[in-house]
Amino acid sequence: MAGTKPGAMRAIALVGAAGAGKTTLLEAMMFASGAIPRQGSVDAGSSVGDASPEARKRGQSVEPNLAAFEFMGDRYAIFDCPGATEFCGAADGVLPAVDLAIIVADPHPEKAALLQPIFKSLERLGVPHAVFINRIDQAHGPLDGLLDALAPISSAPIVARQIPLFKGEQVTGFVDLALERAFVYRPGQPSERIDLPEDIVAQEAEARFHMLEQLADYDDTLMEELLSDLTPSQDEVFGDLVKEMNEGLIVPVFFGSALNSFGVRRLLKALRHETPDVSRAAERLGLDGPCAYAFKTSYAGQAGKLTFARVMGGTLKDSDELTDSEGQRTRPGGLFKLDGAATKKVDHAGPGEVVAIAKLDQALAGQVLSVDGKARRPKIDAADPAPLYCMAISAKEHKDDVRLSGALAKLVEEDRTLRLTHNPITQEHLLAGQGEAHLAITLERLKRRFGVEAQVARPKVSYRESIRKGVTQHGRHKKQTGGHGQFGDVIIEIKPGAPGSGVVFSQRITGGVVPKQWIPAVEQGVRDAAQKGPLGFPVVDVDVCLIDGSYHSVDSSEMAFRAAGRLAMSEGLKSCGSYLLEPIEKLTIHAPSSATARITAAISARRGQILGFHPREGWAGWDEIEVYLPESERQDLIAELRGLTQGLGDYVAEFDHMAEVTGRIAEDIVKREHAMA
Repeated sequence: MAGTKPGAMRAIALVGAAGAGKTTLLEAMMFASGAIPRQGSVDAGSSVGDASPEARKRGQSVEPNLAAFEFMGDRYAIFDCPGATEFCGAADGVLPAVDLAIIVADPHPEKAALLQPIFKSLERLGVPHAVFINRIDQAHGPLDGLLDALAPISSAPIVARQIPLFKGEQVTGFVDLALERAFVYRPGQPSERIDLPEDIVAQEAEARFHMLEQLADYDDTLMEELLSDLTPSQDEVFGDLVKEMNEGLIVPVFFGSALNSFGVRRLLKALRHETPDVSRAAERLGLDGPCAYAFKTSYAGQAGKLTFARVMGGTLKDSDELTDSEGQRTRPGGLFKLDGAATKKVDHAGPGEVVAIAKLDQALAGQVLSVDGKARRPKIDAADPAPLYCMAISAKEHKDDVRLSGALAKLVEEDRTLRLTHNPITQEHLLAGQGEAHLAITLERLKRRFGVEAQVARPKVSYRESIRKGVTQHGRHKKQTGGHGQFGDVIIEIKPGAPGSGVVFSQRITGGVVPKQWIPAVEQGVRDAAQKGPLGFPVVDVDVCLIDGSYHSVDSSEMAFRAAGRLAMSEGLKSCGSYLLEPIEKLTIHAPSSATARITAAISARRGQILGFHPREGWAGWDEIEVYLPESERQDLIAELRGLTQGLGDYVAEFDHMAEVTGRIAEDIVKREHAMA
């Protein structure tokens, strides 16, 4: 039977929608293993996972949590990944490093659609996965409805490994279809094996045969046995289950109740035998030889930077010089292994181990750290989600500007779903993430971990203005203050330019009326004036031509002609019929088809233009909607979009063009700008 080699650490990710019970399942697994004396509670704030103040405050995971334990002599590293839409993107950094993902699902069929983005992410990364249906004691009736709801959102067949036992409408246990054994739940204890109830014998036989048929789709020998009415051996059945799950051909389904520890030990026993070996994760990443995959970095106070990595091959020693994916070599400042929820210093780590490496200043998440001096790059690169919500950020106190910059750089390195940019037009530093709560947590971490208080504001929109008609304008700068004076004299033509052309400057000077060496100064003056037009915004899409002028052999200078050019441009623009332009972005929105009509109505209400929509490729029941939307209308769009789609909708935005703003909206924008001037 293929699986993890005895003694090697298994790395498992718990993923699922918000509120499915992933952290509670982690607690139940640690309790079942004996790693903790009692099972903690998320609601009571006593869980091993979600230990950060930000998670405790919100009662949910806001970043991947990592814990380790032993079960029946085997070691496990469990990554509890956030389920809330704003934070689940952080799991993409962890998933390439794990052997298997467990999708924790709600028992109600109507919530199955919430799992489709998770299935697609695992399929994209090639991570084998199984489903654990949590809160089975709250289910009513058979699981067929849920399995039917899961089937279209998974590319691989959904294979039920168990069927429930009922007492009235209450689920009291299960039948393991591979073992052909029945068990009843006992709160906080291992399930008790019982004889197969007579009233379920026929249902068990039908369900098991269906499971075998699904396995036989990938095993010709098993197919022949079924067609010949031969009973396959138990080892053969388990072998097929392991092989086909490891290869991503099937998605097995288990169930239980994490809060009551129902089905948790059975899940752990399945993981013990069926989790792929770390060599498969290394192969998936395209790695060979002695190396480790870095999945996260963290700045831990006085301990400095820690790089969390999983050893993919060979042995990693604390004295080894490590080579990152860029070929930079560094000797680590220490090697630490997981010990429950804590870490302990060690001198080496073998394949499969999850370790924290101190003081690798250049290492980044997603890189490979090689022991043999060879620079390796992973074949799979976790796709960081596009930012969906943005705020302008600054220090509350000017003296903290430098500290804020350094602290933000560290937080952005830790959280790859954050972006920090600078807008040279508005002179704002912009912090972008996955939503308002995501940025709020970032501000809390800034204060708690780095002692820096920041303030945020709605980002300024990069409005522009242009002109409707042309004009010829004279500009003269003349000043006499004793000694050499200042004299510059120009005549320019200003006229509308092509859309997207900015400010185009040319000259038709003849006879040297403006000497060549001062023409660039005139252009600079024109561009100076174009920084702020009559409406208060930068001027674009204009053609300016220097056609005439005069100079003084003593008093003319570069400064004088720059001033003359600026004066001519400023005065001329006042007569050119200025109008306001706003940036228009093209958005590609992804959402369930059931929400498409509501989304298009919301976009229209935001002055958007619907370009069209079509089915999203590879996503059953989803649409891809393309729209034009003013940048000013996008600020809180993600909140509305999530409200219309049970938190599932997202989008990708990019600048497309500038468009005229008219009427009361344009008047209000200009008034606000003049009031701030």
